[in-house]
Amino acid sequence: MRPYGGGLWDATTPGLGPAHLACRCLLLESEAGLVLVDTGFGLDDAAQPVPRLSRGFYLADRPHLEADETAVSRLRRMGLDPREVRHIVMTHLDFDHAGGLTDFPDATVHVSAREIEAARRRDTPRERGRYRPMQLAHPMRGYDRTGDPWFGLPALRGLEGLPPSIFLVELPGHTAGHCGVAIDTGNGWVLHAGDTIFMHSELEQPPRMPPLASAYANFMQVDRTARLESRRRLMALARDHAEEVTIICTHDPHLPEQAGRRVIG
Repeated sequence: MRPYGGGLWDATTPGLGPAHLACRCLLLESEAGLVLVDTGFGLDDAAQPVPRLSRGFYLADRPHLEADETAVSRLRRMGLDPREVRHIVMTHLDFDHAGGLTDFPDATVHVSAREIEAARRRDTPRERGRYRPMQLAHPMRGYDRTGDPWFGLPALRGLEGLPPSIFLVELPGHTAGHCGVAIDTGNGWVLHAGDTIFMHSELEQPPRMPPLASAYANFMQVDRTARLESRRRLMALARDHAEEVTIICTHDPHLPEQAGRRVIG
């Protein structure tokens, strides 16, 4: 996404021109086939941004919508058949995370049951802007039964058809059913924390966040107390288990060095 404000959004872009924000997904190879964590924007979003996206968010966030940058196109460039994506695990269902669901009609979608309910209700103008029915027509499997904790965090385990090394971790606040996705890579854990944090600098002591990113996070949150508690838990996880767990988020354009080694390696 390319909102105006430069470094006030991303902490690196000079001036107040377009910032550079990611919409980061993960592609996993598993015994259950290929698995996507989130989908980012999709082909239909690129072809017809409005009404797939709300006009307000489209104008404010200025997403750079190119068909060849969608997840489905990236897979094809890697020589992979998108039909081999058997499962999609969603951190949440915001428009910038779920737009590509329609590009994978045969995949099973896994998400928190609370998030499905919030997306169906769309109670407020903000919720009607963030949850877009045209993106969310795909059948989904919702989960609400907490299993054994993961590093002290409540975990939604037993995602149907997936190995036990992939599961949801409850991190509410940004949305009602927001979750991280934990992955045991065999070389340590990766947690895709979605929008629990906007920048990796939020995991520092004290947390740092560019002012426009902070304002956007405050605007989008449904429960400030829950969001800050989820961030606090991530900070503790990063502090106490850095050798075991790598945390990444959606919108920071830069991956920490450790994350690059563990995710890509």
